[in-house]
Amino acid sequence: MESRQTRQKQAVLQALASSGRSLAPAEILDLARGEVPTLNLSTVYRQLRSLHDEAQVVRVDLPGQAARFEAPCAQRGAHAHEHHHHHHFHCTVCDRVFPIHGCPSGIDRLAPAGFRVEQHELTLRGRCADCARAA
Repeated sequence: MESRQTRQKQAVLQALASSGRSLAPAEILDLARGEVPTLNLSTVYRQLRSLHDEAQVVRVDLPGQAARFEAPCAQRGAHAHEHHHHHHFHCTVCDRVFPIHGCPSGIDRLAPAGFRVEQHELTLRGRCADCARAA
């Protein structure tokens, strides 16, 4: 029989994998309770910390927002521990965050002369497809 800890961790991982987007801990709790009805928010946070330390989840930090988490992309960087670089779309109506796979070319040209871009983050904001249809 699986330990409770393993069931909780698996429920958090399944919630992230099935969502296809970045989730706030409360959203993870709502989805994971389908597998473990007794799960609580402090346990979700504890599992997320552990999973993040193990590189099984990715923390998504958007300016002015609480941290969200997502499953790592199937695509990896040059080294096994590197996650696929991607950006995000934040819906200003429903507050959901979706991955954007792909990166604009030539972004380094936006930096001032003589500067060297070593990393970047891009967040698009607007209405997701569901909210745009409802408008």
